[in-house]
Amino acid sequence: MSDSFPVSSALDEELARAELYGLLARLWYAAPDAELLGAFQVAPTEAPAAGAFLEEPWRQLVGVARGIDAPAAKSEYDALFGGIGKPEIYLFGSHYLSGFLNDKPLAHLRTDLDRLGLAREQAVSETEDHIACLFEVMRYLIAGEDVAVANLTQQQAFFSTHVQPWLPAMCDAVAQHPKANFYAALAVLTRAFGDVEAQGFDMLS
Repeated sequence: MSDSFPVSSALDEELARAELYGLLARLWYAAPDAELLGAFQVAPTEAPAAGAFLEEPWRQLVGVARGIDAPAAKSEYDALFGGIGKPEIYLFGSHYLSGFLNDKPLAHLRTDLDRLGLAREQAVSETEDHIACLFEVMRYLIAGEDVAVANLTQQQAFFSTHVQPWLPAMCDAVAQHPKANFYAALAVLTRAFGDVEAQGFDMLS
C-alpha cells in the first residue's frame, strides 16, 4: 500500500484520486509509522484531490499528524481497531451491511472480485471487506492498465455496491469515538472524500 502523498493536478485528477485512495488504504490498514508521519511534516496543506470540499478535512488531518508520534498512533489504532475479541470499532463492510462478520456481503464481494480478476494477497490476513482492501481495489480500478476492468463503469459499480452503503456509518463511529484523535481526523477526511466520489458517480448516471 502506498506511503506517498496525493499530488493534485487539474490535468491528472484521476491520478490524484488513485493516490488518495492508496494513502487512505495505507492509513486504515495500519497505524502510520515514523516515516509516514515524517512525510506529513512536509505535506502540502492544499486539497489532495480536486475539490475545495476536501481542503479543510485534509488540513486538519495534516495538523493532527504533525502532533503525534508513531507509538501514540499505534496505541490509538490498537485501542480502536485491535485487541483480543471484539474491537471498539469494526473496519469490515459485512458488520455494517448485515450485522455479522464473514456474512453474505463478503460472499457477494468475493464474487465481484473474482469477476474483476482480483484476489486477496496471501500475506494479508484481513478479509476482503476491510476498508483498506476496498480502497486498494478502487485505486486499482482507477489506475490499473487493463481498461476492460479499470474504468469508470467498474468504479461506479464497485463503489456503490461495496463502499458507499456503509462508509459513512464507519466514519461516523470513528470520528465520534472518545479514544480517536488521529483517526477521528482521518475519518472526517475519508467521509468527505466518499461524498465527493458519490457525487461524481451520480453525475455519470
